[in-house]
Amino acid sequence: MLMLKKRIYQGLSATLLALSVAACKTPELATKAAGRPVPASYATTTTDSTNTARTQWRQFFTDPHLIGLIDTALQHNQELNISLQEIQIARNEVQIRKGEYLPFVGLGAKAEAERPSRNTLPGATEEAIRIQPEHRNPEPLQNYQIGTFASWEVDVWHKLRNARKSAALRYLATVEGRNFTVTNLIAEIATSYYELLALDNQLAIVRQNIELQTNALELVKLQKDAARTTELAVQRFEAQVHTTRSLQYTIQQRIIETENRLNFLVGRYPQPITRTAAAFNALPATTIQAGIPTQLLQNRPDIRQAEQTLAATKLDVQVARANFYPALRITGGAGFGAFKPGLLLSTPESMLYSLAGDLVAPLVNRNGIKAVYGSANAVQIQAAYQYERTILNAYVEVANQLASIRNLQQVYEEKAQAVQALNQSSAISSSLFRSARADYTEVLFTQRDALESRFELIETRLQQFNATVNVYRALGGGWK
Repeated sequence: MLMLKKRIYQGLSATLLALSVAACKTPELATKAAGRPVPASYATTTTDSTNTARTQWRQFFTDPHLIGLIDTALQHNQELNISLQEIQIARNEVQIRKGEYLPFVGLGAKAEAERPSRNTLPGATEEAIRIQPEHRNPEPLQNYQIGTFASWEVDVWHKLRNARKSAALRYLATVEGRNFTVTNLIAEIATSYYELLALDNQLAIVRQNIELQTNALELVKLQKDAARTTELAVQRFEAQVHTTRSLQYTIQQRIIETENRLNFLVGRYPQPITRTAAAFNALPATTIQAGIPTQLLQNRPDIRQAEQTLAATKLDVQVARANFYPALRITGGAGFGAFKPGLLLSTPESMLYSLAGDLVAPLVNRNGIKAVYGSANAVQIQAAYQYERTILNAYVEVANQLASIRNLQQVYEEKAQAVQALNQSSAISSSLFRSARADYTEVLFTQRDALESRFELIETRLQQFNATVNVYRALGGGWK
């Protein structure tokens, strides 16, 4: 008999050991480590580590009106203020996770009265001892308790600590997200401001052309009266005046929309934007120092955000894996209990305490835990690809804008010469038309070409400023 019991106990022990091993076994999943390879330098640039991204935006931008707009936006822009609340939410999440791996202690009190049914075990027992009045319980039986209680999940596998670290990394990611919002906001305000200056200059050119074309129309009318030209020429010149005037209204509408977009970014209702349009062509072109590509890893907030998110997802995988392991929870309490309020605080008779420990491991129906673990692993792989993609995108952005700055300089020089030549041809054609040595169509065509070339020159100048702003943003400047 003793041998049989011994074998039974040995079998139960082996079974429990096997079940524990099975419960702790985790499924094998594919993993991915994010790489950080970047080229040693940008194309056709040196390996000088001097980087414009380290320049504060107040020194990078020189227009006082633009600086004032950025200052106001950093205080009142709604998107930026929303990101600040996201940071607060992430900070609170860290505190929540921190509290989970610390013991929870509370204070409680309880009062109850109970009369058990005679057809239950407590009621039948009470009925059986009625023959001994001194041992009878009060009816109904009252119970009063007061004391402290505590529960603590022992973080054996660092599950709770890893969850707190993951929350802390996500908090840092939200901070970097806010920095990236600042960078984009400053760049968007600058590009919109330069667009507004460009539109002002285009509007001034259109008004000058309207005046010239109106004068030319009057001259053609006089020549028609003198039978030196026909009504066709008058109608063509008049049509050109109306076309240019319609262009004026189109530019005025674009100015209103650009002003309102700037006001929206600044966080205020529409109002006139203070600026000096004449300063557009006099604004200095900032010299850009791109540094080396590895500096993007530290300067770009979106790369730093992706890095923090990747580290958080790695910890999330460890947290999900810990769900397969046994969890140890300790509970306990201490206080006073009695069936009469007057006896509640009498010691040591009314003192009570409890202490218990639970060790539980998942055994059957682990599909939910496996799914959570698989999802956490998939999110980690996704974050690794996103990190690599963010680095690649940053490098491409910088390379594109550096090439744009170089090429736009050549474009501007060529267009400036074209504008000079077309302005001269317009003056020559007008002079020849007055002396009846040129046809009116030549005047119309040269005036149109001169206007378009001046517009294109302003557009090229605007693209130069935008490229400078964009490379500053792409390098990671503006948020410090």
